[in-house]
Amino acid sequence: MEDVVNRGAGYMSASGDEYLTSIPTCRNCGSDMPLSFVDLGLSAVANSYVPLARADEPEPRYPLHVRVCENCWLVQLDDDVPPEKIFTADYAYFSSFSDSWLAHAKAYADMMTRRLGLGPDSFVIEIASNDGYLLKNFVASGVPVLGIEPSGSVAAAAEKIGVPTLVEFFGEKLAKRLHDEGRRPDLICSANVLAHVPDIADFVAGIAALLTGDAVYTVEFPHLLRLIEEVQFDTIYHEHYSYLSLLAVEGIFANHGLRVFDVEELGTHGGSLRVHACRKEARHEERPGVAKVRADEAAARFDHADGYSGFSERVEAVRTGLVEFLDRARAQGKVVAAYGAAAKGNTLLNYCGIGPDLIAYCVDRNPAKQDTLLPGSRVPVFDVTKLDEAPPDFVLILPWNLKAEIMAQLKHLRAGGTRFVTAVPVLSVTA
Repeated sequence: MEDVVNRGAGYMSASGDEYLTSIPTCRNCGSDMPLSFVDLGLSAVANSYVPLARADEPEPRYPLHVRVCENCWLVQLDDDVPPEKIFTADYAYFSSFSDSWLAHAKAYADMMTRRLGLGPDSFVIEIASNDGYLLKNFVASGVPVLGIEPSGSVAAAAEKIGVPTLVEFFGEKLAKRLHDEGRRPDLICSANVLAHVPDIADFVAGIAALLTGDAVYTVEFPHLLRLIEEVQFDTIYHEHYSYLSLLAVEGIFANHGLRVFDVEELGTHGGSLRVHACRKEARHEERPGVAKVRADEAAARFDHADGYSGFSERVEAVRTGLVEFLDRARAQGKVVAAYGAAAKGNTLLNYCGIGPDLIAYCVDRNPAKQDTLLPGSRVPVFDVTKLDEAPPDFVLILPWNLKAEIMAQLKHLRAGGTRFVTAVPVLSVTA
């Protein structure tokens, strides 16, 4: 039987094994969740790239089914893959391989340093600090920092550039230990981590345990509103246990004595929110961005079941459009390569049933992903220079949120006739 941790859904696996269980319950409030948002079937873990030496070994596949809690409105996977099966010692995602993300991180560090008046007597903690891509900016400004990162491989990269890092999962237990040690941060930050924790209540309880006085917590996450509007279903994968709205986040924070006082709308990851929170008794005044996003979500009926209806049909249309395009390209003898061995790309390829017969290979700048096979689809991954050996007719850009950056990097291919393709929200071919 496939390796599955199940919180209540029923599935039939590709091998015929059947999982018949009760309706799943919410990871936050424990309510039953009969309301389905989208079911993407069984999929390999998105960042578990397959070494060539293990190409003949079977991969575990896990259900990828998203449901909606009609009590607290947290949108979430109804099956948990244990974090230790995802955020492993050789976890392959390194933040520093995106130039635009590095620029985004520096701008954030500069802004928060000014906004909070951070200096040598301050202290900043980042949760899920990856390879030090963000904290290095505070270090350069003389601000003491601590990274918390569960993956040893990326934590080692952070240490090499002078970012002290704890290799641990964050939660209330670790937060209380740090607090008892006298580690009192002025700023706790995390980018795209709140969606990555299976026990979101324990994580937020940890934030509450670490914050004192007027200290601030900021968290960024892809906004559920944009996921729905732009059919960004490929951002659904096993690392993302939750798909977040301000509505759900405010409720979870309030349960732990925290309040949101500012919200910024960002262009990153197809449309994200940066939420600023503090203890309820802190002196920070609520800013206009909070009311604006609340109103947007109310208009989208995020507090009603019908706000989540019809998404599956739109996802199916994306699959149909991409597969038809690739079938036509193959019939015409065209070569299609993919750029970016991104987790979202792996969700797309697995859901669409796409393999090396339709996409010849993938390229990526990250050496940790090169000379591997993409999980599930088994498309081989090479260095970006592979594109120059025999330029393909089409390049399918899997991390569509970086389309402009990638097309700029590959402008010489475009000049030679290569065309660029994205699949989300609808198929787009750029001459």
